[in-house]
Amino acid sequence: MTSETTGSTGSTGSTGSTGSTNDTNRTNSTTTSTGAGTGTGTGTDSTGTTQPSVESGGPGPRALARRRRRASVVRFWREYRRHRAGVLGLAALVLFVLVALTAPLTVGSDVDSVTDAPGQPLESPSGRFPLGTDQFGRNLLGLLVWGSRVSLLVGLLAAALSALIGALIGITAGHFRGWYATVMMRITDWFLVMPTLVLAIVLATVLSRSLGTIVLAIGVTTWPTTARLVRAQTLAVESRPYIERAKALGGGHWHVMSRHVLPNVMPLILAQTTLIISSAILAEATLAFLGLGDPTVVSWGGLLQDAREAGSVSSGDWWYLVPPGIGIAVVALAFTLCGRAVEAVLNPRLGVSR
Repeated sequence: MTSETTGSTGSTGSTGSTGSTNDTNRTNSTTTSTGAGTGTGTGTDSTGTTQPSVESGGPGPRALARRRRRASVVRFWREYRRHRAGVLGLAALVLFVLVALTAPLTVGSDVDSVTDAPGQPLESPSGRFPLGTDQFGRNLLGLLVWGSRVSLLVGLLAAALSALIGALIGITAGHFRGWYATVMMRITDWFLVMPTLVLAIVLATVLSRSLGTIVLAIGVTTWPTTARLVRAQTLAVESRPYIERAKALGGGHWHVMSRHVLPNVMPLILAQTTLIISSAILAEATLAFLGLGDPTVVSWGGLLQDAREAGSVSSGDWWYLVPPGIGIAVVALAFTLCGRAVEAVLNPRLGVSR
């Protein structure tokens, strides 16, 4: 009787031991397959020690950043399309840019040649010359197309220089504060109260007459508005708690300004730049009209200056004056519409009409 009990107990024990072992094996295999299937980055070796898996699960930080940027661009374009005026301005800008880029193919690079002028001086519009000719007999339509290259280039470069200076001064003045911010803001106030056109004329008169001088004269006189707006936004951003946490974790000045402040003020800089471009194009036309531009290149303002010198106002040669003026007005209006639409998308609280 005792032996039977012992045998039963032994068989039961071995059966339980075997079942426990099988359960353990199934658990290990399930754990291993689950880790391999889900890509959690862990596994179990022969000794039972957990080891990191070679394969990493999910996209990396750069892929996530690119995905967020694409989503932001898609979201921005979806909101921008709701502004009919902004879409109209963008279509006009695309048309002007295409005309400017294809000018060497459509009108040729010798359209501004005085010695090879195809027509007579100041011919009225006709089938051969849709916009007439200038005082040298050159085709005004070709000159208008070629001049768009210079006007757009100067406007874009001058606006970029103005935005760069304004953003640099605004961010640094808002970050460092103290005596540096006081000095920078007093300089900004001085530029604000001084007439921009007068300062640009002074710089264009002192320096040599070239496109670089025009860009410099416009860029260094139109940045104060951007600087004040960016400084105000920088002060608002740096008052947030995560800036304090970044500084407490050892983030330096450059890290805070480049990684935290700049991405938050960049939408404001972009909107302000689109608004500055129209002013820069008008300023370039004004300087060229006053005879302070580069006399070796053709621009819309230069065409107006040539028309004034030829006496088109008194003689009634309207085709010499109207097309360049319309081109300047349309491009300035298109950039203004785009700038207002961008500003409304980035800051919906402005309530800009669509």
